Amino acid sequence: MQSPVIGTIRTSPPFRCDLVGSFLRPPELLEARRLHRERKLTDEQLYELETAEIAKLVERQKELGLAVVTDGEFRRSWWHLDFFFGIEGTEKIDLNAAAGRTDAKQRAESFRISGKIAFGSHPMLRHFESLQALAGDAAAKMTLPSPALFHFVQRYHGGAAYDSDEELFADIVTVYRDAIRAFYAAGCRYLQFDDTTWGTLCSLLHRTQLRSQGNDPDKLAADYVRLINESIAERPSDMTIALHVCRGNFHSTWFASGGYEPVAEALFGGCRVDAFFLEYDNERAGGFEPLRFIKEQFVVLGLVTTKHGGLESREVLQSRIAEASAFVPIDRLCLSTQCGFASTEEGNLLTEDEQWDKIRLVAETAAEVWAD
Repeated sequence: MQSPVIGTIRTSPPFRCDLVGSFLRPPELLEARRLHRERKLTDEQLYELETAEIAKLVERQKELGLAVVTDGEFRRSWWHLDFFFGIEGTEKIDLNAAAGRTDAKQRAESFRISGKIAFGSHPMLRHFESLQALAGDAAAKMTLPSPALFHFVQRYHGGAAYDSDEELFADIVTVYRDAIRAFYAAGCRYLQFDDTTWGTLCSLLHRTQLRSQGNDPDKLAADYVRLINESIAERPSDMTIALHVCRGNFHSTWFASGGYEPVAEALFGGCRVDAFFLEYDNERAGGFEPLRFIKEQFVVLGLVTTKHGGLESREVLQSRIAEASAFVPIDRLCLSTQCGFASTEEGNLLTEDEQWDKIRLVAETAAEVWAD
C-alpha cells in the first residue's frame, strides 16, 4: 500500500523530504550498458531496458510516499558530461587517450567546444518526457549541470570558436534559456542545476591554485552568479529552479573541502534561484553561519551522507536542523541526502538496501520535524 505523501505543508517544490537525483544503477542496467558498449544491444534496445528499470525506480520512490521522483539519472554515464555532449558545438574528449595512458583503470572523459554552441534537439528532452509519463501525481524533477559548470569545465579544454569570454557567456545563456523553455514545454516544473564549481570555490587549496593560474576566485564567483541569473531570468513563474552545490561524488570520493564562507555573500546573497541544496554531511562543509546571507530562498539541508552505508542518528539530524533554523526560518528549510548515490554509473560504495534506508530516514525525519 502506498504511504501518505511526505512533504508536510509543502505542496510545491522544494519538498520537506527531497531528492538530489541519482540512484545506484541496478545490475541489470549495468549489464545492459556493457552489452551496448560491445555493440550487442542497439541504442533503442538499451533505451527500452533503461525505461523498464526507471519505471521500477519511480514506483519504489512513490511507494515511500515521496512527493518528488527522478529517473535516477539511469540513462547517463556522467551526471554532467552527458548533457554537455548533447549540446551542439561540443565534442567528447578521452583524457586517458589524450595523455597517452593506455593502461588507465579509471575512465577519464571531458568535453571541448568545437564550434558555436546551441541547445538544438537535445536527447535529454526525451528522457524527461519518459519520466513525466511515469511520475503520475508526483513532481518529476529534472537535473542538469549548471551553466557555471559548463564554462568552468571548458576552460581546461577550450577551442578557438569564441573570441572572448563575454561572447561565450552570451551563448551559454542562450543555450540554457532555450533548455529551460524546452523542458517547460515538455511539462517540467522542477529543475535542478548541479554544480561542483562552488565546491571548488569554497576550497582554500583550489582557490590558491586558481590564483597561481592568474584567476581571481572572487571574480569567478561574481561572474558565475551573473551567468546563472541571466540563464534563468526568463523562467516561467511556476517553474522552480534549485542549485545543488557539490564537492565531488565519484565512487564515494570527493575532491574539494571547505565551508561556504568564501562564496556565501556572492552566491547566497546574489543568486536568484529558488532553492539551494547544500551539503552538510560532515565537517568538510563547515558550519551553518554562511546561511545568514540567504534571502528568500529555500535551503535543502543535505545532512545524510551518500558516501557510505550506516544511518545517521535521527535525533542528531533534528538537532542540526534546529541549529540551521537560527539562520534560515524553519519554514524555509527542507531535508535531503548530501548528494546523489551514483553521480556516475559506477555508483557509490553502499548497497541498494542502504540507499533506500537513507531515503526512508530522510522521509521519516522530515515528517517529524515538519509535522502539522
